[in-house]
Amino acid sequence: MNMLARLKRRSPLTLLTSLAPMLGLAAALLPGKAFAHPATQALDELQGKKAQLSVIQNKFFVKQNRFEIAPMIGYVPNNSFVSSPVGGAFLAYHFSETFAAEGSILYGPNTGDAGIKNLTQTLVGIAYEGDNQTTFKQPLDRIQLGAVFDARLAPVYGKINLLGEGVLNFDFYGTAGLGLLLITKDYAIVNPEYINGNDPSHPATSAVDPTTAANVAINLGVGFDFFLTQGIALKIDARSLLYVAKEPDYGNKDAQGQAVELNSRLYNSFITTAGVSIFVPKMKPRLSNF
Repeated sequence: MNMLARLKRRSPLTLLTSLAPMLGLAAALLPGKAFAHPATQALDELQGKKAQLSVIQNKFFVKQNRFEIAPMIGYVPNNSFVSSPVGGAFLAYHFSETFAAEGSILYGPNTGDAGIKNLTQTLVGIAYEGDNQTTFKQPLDRIQLGAVFDARLAPVYGKINLLGEGVLNFDFYGTAGLGLLLITKDYAIVNPEYINGNDPSHPATSAVDPTTAANVAINLGVGFDFFLTQGIALKIDARSLLYVAKEPDYGNKDAQGQAVELNSRLYNSFITTAGVSIFVPKMKPRLSNF
């Protein structure tokens, strides 16, 4: 009796039991990862053949091959003597999701007497009250213009659950590069109206002849991008612009009445800014926001 006749006489359960070993053998002989033996999978992982998966699988926002334009406004918080608002714009091109080249332009308006802080008023007042013939002057260095070129690295991309109402995507980046700063060298001197008694609350006023100095600066910074849509992000940026220049000139004289020679020192203009980034061209729409 042939094989086909024997199979026809058996019950369906008996037939499946007979075919199980043959199906298993066929599965073992088929190529592909779906039927890979655990030992084979372990060997592949050991040899580095397993694909490296990102923690975030479905990114809401894609930056690669896109330009970023970001108008910004901010402040220099570590200037204790004069208010230093800044404005400007960043322009970046993203070669990948993690690396970009960036250029930025900064402008700082001269706030004049209105920008002189209370500490400066106090120092000038003390100097005058101690000696009404004083030559003391308080340096008021301000950023006038700046141009900076950076490399930007964004190694962290994440998501924030907003109280269960939505998901906010963000990335964290660092910048490093070189730039050129134009620093306004202004001074606070004794206010003539204070001397005359007409303005007792403002001992200091700005000198009328500020100068400008150019300095090469090293930029080091960090920032966050919070992606509001697939073309717009909220940007928060903080960076230090480090440069070497002469130490402050307070108008001191030596025993012969000559100006004291000034040494060089390191300065740090710490700039914090916030703005809106616009990304072009438009990215392909995604099926999900998270």
